[in-house]
Amino acid sequence: MPKTSHKILAVCLGNICRSPIAHGLIEHHALRLSLNVEVDSAGTIDHHSGNHPDPRSIALMNQNNIDISNQRSRIFCREDFKRFDLILAMDKQNLLDLYSLARNEEEKKKVKLVLGDADVPDPYYGGNDGFENVFNLLDQSIPNWLELPETQH
Repeated sequence: MPKTSHKILAVCLGNICRSPIAHGLIEHHALRLSLNVEVDSAGTIDHHSGNHPDPRSIALMNQNNIDISNQRSRIFCREDFKRFDLILAMDKQNLLDLYSLARNEEEKKKVKLVLGDADVPDPYYGGNDGFENVFNLLDQSIPNWLELPETQH
């Protein structure tokens, strides 16, 4: 069995749309693959701290039999670099924001774009189609992060 990261953090801007979906999908796919993975999500801003995910995120995940209603938004903190093995940024701006918080190269190496070289578009100001697009992009990408050896991340 390939080695995998056992503590994964998903990060977007406000932690109410993209990263909660990623968080739920990581848990879902880890369970499907019988992996013991600690998962959390955070935002790079604290505007929504303490809030539930966006109702559209919750509804979409419920349609796919994944419950994220117990998640609460929180802001990324430097301690997250110590706590997590892998930090998945939803877009290049989140990646740059996380790099700016890193104290050294070891911490920076933990931060990756979830789609490799592309952004997960922020669906907040759009309709339900944007949330479905985010779900589909992340649903295709997340299993790769769980199944590949760490050295290939």
